[in-house]
Amino acid sequence: MASLSATTTVRVQPSSSSLHKLSQGNGRCSSIVCLDWGKSSFPTLRTSRRRSFISAAKKETIDKVCDIVKEKLALGADVVVTADSEFSKLGADSLDTVEIVMNLEEEFGINVDEDKAQDISTIQQAADVIESLLEKKA
Repeated sequence: MASLSATTTVRVQPSSSSLHKLSQGNGRCSSIVCLDWGKSSFPTLRTSRRRSFISAAKKETIDKVCDIVKEKLALGADVVVTADSEFSKLGADSLDTVEIVMNLEEEFGINVDEDKAQDISTIQQAADVIESLLEKKA
């Protein structure tokens, strides 16, 4: 009997356009869920080590987070900040990121747990955490 080995990765990336992407993997799994047909005839389901929030935050929340980040990092009007923007690529160091989270807590009236705060590295992740905490608060 011939052996078949393939990996299919389904990646869900909430973004402003809310597109869901399907891509073929090469055995590496850096996305949320990975379905792997290895040497066995049954597929195995693996999840990423990263904790992810699958949510599409409101545009208003994302815009407000963008404004706060631009102000905190003193970014010029010519710098484009989107939901996919990473704090580190915008010039933020770890202290800047902590201060951004503190500003977001103050602005939205929430308290972000330290574990969740450490997972925030993009505008989208910050907005998703905010939306999640505001839903729990309501």
